[in-house]
Amino acid sequence: MRKGRLLREVTMDLTRLEAEARRVYHRYATEVVEALGLCPWAKAARESGEVEVLVALGEPPESGKALDPTEALSLIQQVVARPELKIGLLLFPRFSGARVEFEHFASRVRELDEVRYPRGATPFAIADFHPDAEPDPESPERLVSFIRRTPDPTLQLVRRSVLASVRMTENQGTQFFDPARMSLDDIPTQEVDPLHERIARANQRTLLSAGIERVAAVMDEIREDRDRAYADCAQD
Repeated sequence: MRKGRLLREVTMDLTRLEAEARRVYHRYATEVVEALGLCPWAKAARESGEVEVLVALGEPPESGKALDPTEALSLIQQVVARPELKIGLLLFPRFSGARVEFEHFASRVRELDEVRYPRGATPFAIADFHPDAEPDPESPERLVSFIRRTPDPTLQLVRRSVLASVRMTENQGTQFFDPARMSLDDIPTQEVDPLHERIARANQRTLLSAGIERVAAVMDEIREDRDRAYADCAQD
């Protein structure tokens, strides 16, 4: 069970909270994702200034009510407006709801974002991350939520043009063969598993090699750092 949930009625120093949210996310990005190579372009994009981290500081919803997507949609537009950005991270340090609640929220954000553009023309793909996820090494897909165990509920934006470029590079590279020297069985084909499946399999191998318990311990330590820092942001 996660410790240190923030009480909704606590008054927060929002400037300090924003800084701490960015700091603990940076720890997750560098000490987990980049250190283990779990995202093929995360480190290069960050070091080249193509990643923006934004913090949602709006009031958390009352008990039993859904998180308002208005602030998230506004933050997404800020990322869209900067064409040099390939990845955007929207952090929600004041949201203490369960993972399923955040998944529903993410779905709503996707729906509302899509209606702002012609069909199929949304600039960013949106994925949801949440701190409450236990590791399940039985299959690559079941480890995805564990890998996405960010310190705070997070929406990850990846520019669709980047995803398309990666797929084109991997799936449509020029291939030559000499028909006089090769059998039909030797002819290269374009049958390649989807990118997300290949990444999931590679990440499963990485986590099993590194030791899932060791990775979970790093995540837990970052989460405890987060809880201590946020407690200090509370104002009397």
